[in-house]
Amino acid sequence: DDMKLELVRTKDILLSMGEKKQKQYLVGFALETENELENAKTKLERKHLDAIVMNSLQDAGAGFGATTNKITFIDKNLIVKAFEVKTKAEVASDIWKEIISRIHA
Repeated sequence: DDMKLELVRTKDILLSMGEKKQKQYLVGFALETENELENAKTKLERKHLDAIVMNSLQDAGAGFGATTNKITFIDKNLIVKAFEVKTKAEVASDIWKEIISRIHA
């Protein structure tokens, strides 16, 4: 009883939104496994994002299956702000604060 799941490539929704956005502040998320910072910056620029939140699996207590996470927030000016490992609620608050500070800048 093998189960097989066939996946079909879909349209890149984030890229489509980035190409069409006008006054929206568009934030993407990236889980990178190598060349993390450079790959996240490339994705930020290629998809016309205002910011990207990079997740890393390199640190203990970060990523899936954990109650904590560690992020790096990168804005369209390529300003990088790395955060320590925190609870996921604290991470969400940090992301929100970074977005709000840039919208009201």
